[in-house]
Amino acid sequence: MRKLQLLAAQAEACTLCPRLVAHREAIAATKRRAYRDDVYWGRPVSGFGDPKGRFVILGLAPGAHGANRTGRVFTGDRSGDFLYAALHRAGLANQPTSENRTDGLELRGVWITLAARCVPPENHPSPEEVRRCGTTFLDRELTILKPCVVLALGAIAWNAFVDHLARQDTAIPKPRPTFAHGARMDVLTGHEPGRSRRTMPKQKLTLLGSYHVSQQNTQTGRLTPAMLDRTLRQAATILVEGDNP
Repeated sequence: MRKLQLLAAQAEACTLCPRLVAHREAIAATKRRAYRDDVYWGRPVSGFGDPKGRFVILGLAPGAHGANRTGRVFTGDRSGDFLYAALHRAGLANQPTSENRTDGLELRGVWITLAARCVPPENHPSPEEVRRCGTTFLDRELTILKPCVVLALGAIAWNAFVDHLARQDTAIPKPRPTFAHGARMDVLTGHEPGRSRRTMPKQKLTLLGSYHVSQQNTQTGRLTPAMLDRTLRQAATILVEGDNP
């Protein structure tokens, strides 16, 4: 946990992407009318959850008036409401809501993080911004966590994680797997660049794909509670029963 706390402190002080810095701070200054009395976080948002969990959920970026306001991933907006309700049904969260950083929420066996830690304009970080955030923070975070199962919410998160694996010199199946809801990719990890493959222990890792929990998907029925519940059960089966070829 200490390593993750140090990483979070470094991430929350990051100013590497000028476009994102300007955007996150502009939102924090102008606010939304419903939250005009709130003090917005307005900084990069770090991962949150159980540091001993072997299950990682990878989202896209902070919500403009959710995590960018509250300072905790998927907290304070409808996307978070949908996600944490599902985690509660799956027994991975002690409560179904996530309103602010002091609401008592605890996660069990799961860690949630983001491909881009600053809210981007139109909810779309550039490839370079995702790459920079990945090489600076996500790679280090995942090296600490060593997950067995990763659930990518959306195509950007899926590609960010596959890029992370490639940077770790993990063999990626060919053709490169593409995102889809229900997509799955199994790999062997453990090799670190610069170290002999013969001396590094291998670990099985599964990447799963789900549509993002955005209102655009959940309010239109593209992603339903039942669909996300099935994906979480699939992740649990892989973790508990070793359903990982």
